[in-house]
Amino acid sequence: MAWIRYIVYFASIALVTWGLTQMELASPGSLKLHILVDDADILGTSEYSPVEIIQAIILGACGVIMAWVAKYCPSQRPIAFLFGGMALMFFIRELDYFFDRFLIDNLWQVLVTIAGALLMAYIYRQRLRLRIALARIWPSPGLTFLFCGAVILFAFVPLVGHEPLWMSILGNAYQRITQIAFEEFIELIGYFLWMVGTIEYAFQARAVAYRVPLPAARRRREKRRQDAEGRF
Repeated sequence: MAWIRYIVYFASIALVTWGLTQMELASPGSLKLHILVDDADILGTSEYSPVEIIQAIILGACGVIMAWVAKYCPSQRPIAFLFGGMALMFFIRELDYFFDRFLIDNLWQVLVTIAGALLMAYIYRQRLRLRIALARIWPSPGLTFLFCGAVILFAFVPLVGHEPLWMSILGNAYQRITQIAFEEFIELIGYFLWMVGTIEYAFQARAVAYRVPLPAARRRREKRRQDAEGRF
């Protein structure tokens, strides 16, 4: 039942968050939100943090789930490709430090650009099927959660987690780890919502894919009934 899943979501998010906070409280610095990897490193990095690792795992899981939807729920394939492609782009972005350090500087930007261009080309070519897929599944709790996660990741974090803002707020007391910790934990809740949305969307996409088609006359009657109810 759906309400059981929501209890599981709440318990899982609370447990992971509790584990991260207790790890830092028990051993200060264990979250590795600001470490210097060598003597030449000036800014430091948080890429080795458990928080960043969990974010990458969540994105990988979202990509796998969307790949399953694209394979087994053909009617929802355009939406699955859209959000699966976005998960791939996020995943590459989360690994930017390792691409720059161990492969080629700014390679991640090239990979994200290529993935974004291919995704845009696919969505443009499948725009009609995308509209049909949305019409079949909307309103959708899963897409609502995905939207909420996108608002946090695309709007809230870049603005509120911006370093100059924290430098202005804290003044002489500014420490970079404060801004990084806030930014990473807010990103984590955004990814949690993205994960919940992906799972809920997969359940709904499966239900739509295996739904028995209704006769045209019955569909028209139900539409007239819904329209009549919507007037009051």
